[in-house]
Amino acid sequence: MCIRFSSVISKKNERWHSDGIVYPKLTWLGGELLAKLARWSVESRPSGFKSTLSLISIVKYSKAYQELKEKYKDMVKVWPEVTDPEKFVYEDVAIAAYLLVLWEEERAERGVTAKQSFVDLGCGNGLLVHMLSSEGHPGRGIDVRRRKIWDMYGPQTRLEEDAITPNDRTLFPDVDWLIGNHSDELTPWIPVIAARSSYNCRFFVLPCCFFDFIGRYHRRQSKQTQYRGYLDFITEVGLTCGFRVEEDCLRIPSTKRVCLIGKSRTYPAAGEASVDAQRTQYIHRRQGCPGSPPGRAPAPPVPRAAASSMDRPDGRSDSHGAPDAGAGPVPEARAEGLWLSGFRSREKAERVRNCAALPRDFVDQVVLQVANLLLGRKQLNPTSSHGAGFKTWNQGESLSLAEVASRLDRETLQRLKQECGGLQTLLKNSHQVFQVLKGRVHIRDWRAEKLPKERPPEAKRTLLSGAFKTRLCWFFTHHPDGCVLPSDRCPFAHGPGELRPPPATERKKQRL
Repeated sequence: MCIRFSSVISKKNERWHSDGIVYPKLTWLGGELLAKLARWSVESRPSGFKSTLSLISIVKYSKAYQELKEKYKDMVKVWPEVTDPEKFVYEDVAIAAYLLVLWEEERAERGVTAKQSFVDLGCGNGLLVHMLSSEGHPGRGIDVRRRKIWDMYGPQTRLEEDAITPNDRTLFPDVDWLIGNHSDELTPWIPVIAARSSYNCRFFVLPCCFFDFIGRYHRRQSKQTQYRGYLDFITEVGLTCGFRVEEDCLRIPSTKRVCLIGKSRTYPAAGEASVDAQRTQYIHRRQGCPGSPPGRAPAPPVPRAAASSMDRPDGRSDSHGAPDAGAGPVPEARAEGLWLSGFRSREKAERVRNCAALPRDFVDQVVLQVANLLLGRKQLNPTSSHGAGFKTWNQGESLSLAEVASRLDRETLQRLKQECGGLQTLLKNSHQVFQVLKGRVHIRDWRAEKLPKERPPEAKRTLLSGAFKTRLCWFFTHHPDGCVLPSDRCPFAHGPGELRPPPATERKKQRL
C-alpha cells in the first residue's frame, strides 16, 4: 500500500481544522506518521499475556463452543435483562466451553469419570451455572441480587440469593471448583476460600473490576498497566495460598479476557496449617505494604501488632486501596470467624448512579448555573415568556467540560463525582437544554433539530403525538429571549396551559 502524504499537504482542505486529535496536524501526517507506521509494522513486542487458549485443546474447544452456541442461541431472543444479550450469552458460552474442556482433560489426567462439582461465586445472571449444570456438572451459583432471568432456567439450575462474606462459615469442603466470573470484590478472596475449603478444591477466576481484599485495588508498579498489575496481584494471592497458578487467554468478546487457574498445590496436605498461617499474615500485611512479586515467596511475616493496626472497622480505602490503621487486633477478627474486618459485599439493591436519582431541585440548580455560564453570565429570567426573534436569540458560547467544572462550587462537584459520568452525564441527561459534543457544552438550538415536517407512519405518529407537550419548555420558562421556536412547532409546553398528561406505559395499562 502506498500512502501519498504529499497530496494531502499540497492540497490544503479548507474544511480541515486541525485539533491535534481527531484531525491531526498535516506536518505530523507527512513527517512522522509514515515513519511510525513503517516501524510498527516490523517491530515485535512481547504482549505480556499468554497466547489464546494455551492450556487446552483448541480443537476440543472449537467443537464444544459450536455445540453450546447452537444449543443456547435462542437465549438471545428471550433475554429479559437490560444488558446486551449477544455479549453476555456468547461470552458465557465461550467460558462454559473452556471449562468443560479443561475439566474433561483434568478427568483424563486423574483417571476419573465423575464430573467435577462447582460453585460460582457472584454468578450474576446465572447463565454459566445453567450451562454447566445442563452439561452434567453438579453445582450452584450464589449472588447477592436475584435476576429476572433466574426464573427461566428451571429447578435443575440451583441459584441462591445471598451475600458472601469471607469467613470460616463461607467454605465449600465438598466442592471441586470455585468459579469467579467477573466476581468483583470477591475476586482476590476466591483463591483463599478455595484453599481453606479443602486441599482438593481448585479455582478459576476471570478478573474484571479491580478490587483488593478490602476496597479498590491501586497498582503499585507504574511501569505496568492497571490490568497487568491486577492479574499479577491475583497470581500472587494464589501462590501465597499454595496453588500453582496458571494463566490463559479466553476467546471472548471482552478486553478483560485473561483467566487465572489454580489446579494443584505446591505443598503436601500435611503442611496445611503452616501455609494457612502464611495466608493469614499475607492478607493482613497486604493492607498498606507492597506485596512480593509474583512467583516469589512471600516476605517474612510482620509483627502481630503492626498487622493488627492495619484493620479498619469502616473498611474505607487509603491510597493503597486498603483500609487505614485503627481497627482492633487480628485475633479478635479470627475469633469471630471473620478473615479480615471491614470487608463489604456489594449492595443487594443496585444503586442508580447515572444522575437520575439526584433531587430535581439540585439538577435544576446545576442546569441554571451552566446555562448562565454559557450565556455569558447574562442573568436568566426565571419566568421568561418573551417571544424569540430568529436573528436576535442568544445561543451563548461553548465551554469545555473542564471549564464548566472549574466554575462550579466544590460541594456541587463532590456530589456529582459520586455519580457515574458526573457532570457530563447530568448535562447529557438535560437533553432539552444542552448539547455535549467532543467534550464541549453548547446551548441546544432547536432550530437545527430535525423536527417532523411530513406526516409520519401510524406507529411513529402515535408515539410522537403521545409525547408531545408533556413537559414544560425550559427555554420558554428560563431563557432571557424565550424559546426559539413558536408554540405550534416546539415539542414542549409553552406554559402550564399547554401541558398534556404523559402517555401510560404498557405496565400501567396492564395495572388498569
